[in-house]
Amino acid sequence: MTYERILTALADPTRRAIFEDLRGAPLQVTRLANRHPISRPAVSQHLKVLELAGLVMAQAEGTARLYRADPKGLAPLRAYLDTVWGDVLDAFADEVTQQMEDQNTRNRDQNR
Repeated sequence: MTYERILTALADPTRRAIFEDLRGAPLQVTRLANRHPISRPAVSQHLKVLELAGLVMAQAEGTARLYRADPKGLAPLRAYLDTVWGDVLDAFADEVTQQMEDQNTRNRDQNR
């Protein structure tokens, strides 16, 4: 699963709200539809996108399906953000080092 698919799935406010609901407890489509101002078919479509993104899992429970957040679902996004954050910190460290070197050069030139 790629982080792009996760970002796309969570970009929609309704899908994000459904995902947040499922983080709290597993729920059926009917219960999710009761929590949001959308129809059951619309909830099902949102769940399909979340499932394809690896964010939720479905489990048969009798004649209904129970949806829950997949604890591993955010791992690709987390890994991507870790690399971005690492790059940002590396760039910051390089900039600080460069500024310190520039300051040392100016101080040496002034002391001559």
